[in-house]
Amino acid sequence: MVSFHGLPVLDFPQADQNRPLPDDVASVAWRMQCGDSSDENESPQEYWDRFTTTVPMEEVRALVFGASWYGADAYGDDIEMLIEARSRLVNLEALFLGDVEFEECELSWIEQCDLTPLLEAYPRLRELGVRGSKDLAFPVIRHEGLRTLRFETGGLPAGVTRNIAASDLPSLEYLELWLGVEEYGCDTTLEDLRPFLDGGRLPSLKHLGLQNSRFQDEIAAAVAQAPVVARLESLRLSMGWLGDEGAEALLNGQPLTHLRFLDLHHHYLGDAMLLRVWDALEPQGVRVDLSKQGADSTEPDDERYTAAAE
Repeated sequence: MVSFHGLPVLDFPQADQNRPLPDDVASVAWRMQCGDSSDENESPQEYWDRFTTTVPMEEVRALVFGASWYGADAYGDDIEMLIEARSRLVNLEALFLGDVEFEECELSWIEQCDLTPLLEAYPRLRELGVRGSKDLAFPVIRHEGLRTLRFETGGLPAGVTRNIAASDLPSLEYLELWLGVEEYGCDTTLEDLRPFLDGGRLPSLKHLGLQNSRFQDEIAAAVAQAPVVARLESLRLSMGWLGDEGAEALLNGQPLTHLRFLDLHHHYLGDAMLLRVWDALEPQGVRVDLSKQGADSTEPDDERYTAAAE
């Protein structure tokens, strides 16, 4: 991760690395990465303690947690440390759990945890990003601070999806859900997504992403008639099995020309449909991402794949 919460990401150095730290603590998102430490004598707790005694916690705005140290209880241990530090992290605005690349760990292997204690401890948190869904739990909660909520998964559990939909998040402006596939835990259905589409929930929502699914055509057809779309600034239906049927539904549905950005990258549109989408929206000022085109819209299902799964 290069940037987060509008800030450049900076790794907090290992104990054996002699690197200067920025004078302006709030100018970066601090990244905790202990799994690949070359200093075998420094434990994860010692690494965190050195961070909290070296960097003024009161000035930290954003934190990113990388690969969880091997042998730890996934990100539950990180959350416990964050909860213990909440009286000092008074200006923490943004948190990302699971900044892990596939060279370190497959997406489906990343173990998450129950996010309830974290959200209760940080009522002023504005942005939360989570990668991985194994053992992930999200509470039904009222949280007035959250503006951005992002789940990057190869299989999003229906329980998480339904609890997000049932939560009271009056300030949420940006929601992005990578749904994934059944083999890696996705049992979320189109019906589970309808509360996000009817416009009654999430009164501040401006940016919606329902992505990375095998039923992307069905999502597109529902989005084409969804009341929430009229107040969106951006829409992401990318990374999945979107084909000509879904694109046709979008073109025949409500106007999308008010959008600033429509993300359809990693798709299976045929050339003719790709040009139709482009011609309908780009001249109207909508920036459309149609990159990473699959072979064609008639490609059999067993030849299609989502962008993120295992």
